[in-house]
Amino acid sequence: MIGPDLAAHLAGGLTTLCHAWAVTRTDGTVFGFTDHDRDLTFDGMTFRADSGLSARALQQGTGLSVDNTEALGLLSDTALSEADIVAGRFDGAEVRCWRVNWSDPAQRVLQFRGTIGELQRNGASFTAELRGLTEALNRPLGRIYQKPCTAVLGDAACRVDLTGPDHSLTLSVTAVEGARILQLAGADAAALPEGWFRRGHLLVLDGAASGLQGTVKRDSPQGSQREIELWEPLRAPLVPGDSLRLQAGCDKRFATCRDKFANLVNFQGFPDLPGDDWRIIDPALSGQLRGGSRR
Repeated sequence: MIGPDLAAHLAGGLTTLCHAWAVTRTDGTVFGFTDHDRDLTFDGMTFRADSGLSARALQQGTGLSVDNTEALGLLSDTALSEADIVAGRFDGAEVRCWRVNWSDPAQRVLQFRGTIGELQRNGASFTAELRGLTEALNRPLGRIYQKPCTAVLGDAACRVDLTGPDHSLTLSVTAVEGARILQLAGADAAALPEGWFRRGHLLVLDGAASGLQGTVKRDSPQGSQREIELWEPLRAPLVPGDSLRLQAGCDKRFATCRDKFANLVNFQGFPDLPGDDWRIIDPALSGQLRGGSRR
């Protein structure tokens, strides 16, 4: 809602207006930008004028239509770096945009709030799709009836404690092959059986890839070390000495929930649900060859 002071300024005819943007990454790092020719400060933040960030016209509608716009900018080491964008550190970042009276920043109105969607780079510039708050309403909701578990390992429905020694290991990188195959060393690196971390997650704790995650395709003990292969390379380099945490994987099966995690009481699937072939089974397959009705 536009305050009375800003409304009076807009009604005056001669205006001193600009945009200010705040981008908050998922790791908590905050960046401030403005299309004014001088820095602005409000809400304890400084919005930089030399970032080269601007925006196209904001499309907004009533009801549940999705607001959208695009942010355009130049890459620089002191603002948005190409390495951070390639590493995916701005994926899903929160974006807020104000219309501000630069002569009196207290006169401002929040015009847009949402998240960064698709990011595209072109040389030394980038284009970021901005998605409004109603974008979240496009997600399907409701229970799915299927044999595999529908919970995410460790979430509120699953309730498995992933901090235990059988479900999480902190190891260090000793070698990297092709950005996807890692040799890891550390206490108990080879203690758990082969495949224990398959379908699990890898979180990098330090180094250039700190904070990035990957999904484990294959893992196996190799002597006193452990070798893992990722489905996709991380979008920042790993080097020997970097620390990371491996989290156990789950294939969503009834037997895995029972034997690996002892968590059968929280299994969120329906293991006795009949398959599609149950509806079209013929007498020969059912073994009912007496000529009577099948019960």
